[in-house]
Amino acid sequence: MSFSLIARDIAESPTLALNEKARKLKEAGELVIHLGAGEPKNKAPIAALLSASAKLTEGDVKYTPTEGISMLRRAIMRYTEENYNRLPNSDNVLVSNGAKQALYNVLFSILNPQDQVVILSPYWCSYPEMVKMLQGLPVIVKPDDENFNQRVEDIDDYVTGDTKAIIVNSPNNPSGKVYSKEFIAELVQYCEERGIWFISDDIYHKLIFDGTQWPNPYDYTTKDLENTRVISINGISKLYGMTGFRIGWVIAPRKMIEILINIQSQITSTTSILLQSAAAGALTGVQSTVENLRLQMQNHRDVMMQELGTFDGVRVVQPKGTFYCLADFRAYGSSSVEISKFLLKKAKVVTVPGVDFGMEGYLRLSFCGPIKGIKEGVERIKWALDPNSPNEIYIGERKLVRDWL
Repeated sequence: MSFSLIARDIAESPTLALNEKARKLKEAGELVIHLGAGEPKNKAPIAALLSASAKLTEGDVKYTPTEGISMLRRAIMRYTEENYNRLPNSDNVLVSNGAKQALYNVLFSILNPQDQVVILSPYWCSYPEMVKMLQGLPVIVKPDDENFNQRVEDIDDYVTGDTKAIIVNSPNNPSGKVYSKEFIAELVQYCEERGIWFISDDIYHKLIFDGTQWPNPYDYTTKDLENTRVISINGISKLYGMTGFRIGWVIAPRKMIEILINIQSQITSTTSILLQSAAAGALTGVQSTVENLRLQMQNHRDVMMQELGTFDGVRVVQPKGTFYCLADFRAYGSSSVEISKFLLKKAKVVTVPGVDFGMEGYLRLSFCGPIKGIKEGVERIKWALDPNSPNEIYIGERKLVRDWL
C-alpha cells in the first residue's frame, strides 16, 4: 500500500501510545500508576450537564452554524472580556472541536509550504507535527537556562522572512512554566512590529499557583482585535475538567475567522450542539469548579515536589501552573524514551518522554491523579532507578526485588 510522505512522517502521539500500553497492562491485572495523563479527575460542572441535558430532552439535535451556536459564542465573548480585557464581536469567535482543532485551523489559514513557525521548547508535542502536516517548517528555540526561560534576542536569531507565527503556551505543557510579563510584553511587541502572528495557547491560563500572575498578551498591544497579530486559543478541557467534550475556540480578526469558517466547514462542518450547550453552561455557570481544581492541583503539585525532593539524581523546576512538571532524569540515562519504557516495565509507572517535548533526558510527570498515586508512583520510580533506595518494594501484595543495580 502507498501512503503520502506527509502522512508517513507524522509521529504517533506519545501520550496516546503510553495510555494504550497502560490500558493493556491494567487489563492484564497489573497495578499501573499513571503519571502521564493530562486529564483532571474532577467531574464536569453541573451547569454544563444540565445545559446539555436540556438540549437532549428537547430532541432537536441538528446541525449548527459552523462558527458555533450564538449562546456559546456570547458566553465566549463575555469570558474574553472578563479574562482578557477585550470584548470581541461575535464574528471574532470560532468554536471548534477542541482547542487542538482551533490551533490547526489557524495554522492552516496562514501557512504556505516551507513557511516557518517558531516553537518555544519545551513545547506541547503536537505543535511541530501540526506544522509539518501543513508542509511548514517547525523551528525549535531551546530555553535560555535550566529554568525554561526564553529571551526575545535568542528567538530573533531564528526568525526569517519566512516566519509566519510564534506559538506561546503559558502556563506551559509540559513544564508548568509561566513566562514573565516582561518576556510576553517584549515578544508581543516584536510580533506586532514584524507582522508575525503571536499564537497564544491559553488552555491552562487559570491553573496558576502561588499567586503568580498570568501575563495576558492583549495587555501588551495597543492594536484592536481587527488589527492585532495576537490570536488566542482556549477551551473548556483543562479548566473545567471537560476533556471529553471537545470544545475549543479561537479569538482572531474577523477576516481570519471568515477563512477559518471555510476551512472548518470543509473538514468537520460543525460541532455537536449537545457539547456546545454543555460548554455554554460551564462558562456561564458558577465558576467555583475552576478555583477548586486550581487549589487541588496546587496541593498535588506540592506533594509531587516534596516526593521528588527526596530523589538525589533528579532535578525539577517547581511548576507555577498546569498539572505537570518536567523533571531532569539525565543522571539515569540519556534517552528519555528508554527511561520511560524501563519505568513502565519494571515499576509499572507511566511517564512521558521529554524528547517528545523538545527536552531529551527529561520526563513529564502529571500530578492530576490522587495523592496516593503520586506518592507511590515516585516511590516506585526511585526504587527502580536509585541505588540508594531500598532494594525491595511491594506493588499490591507482590514483593519485587531489584536486581539490575
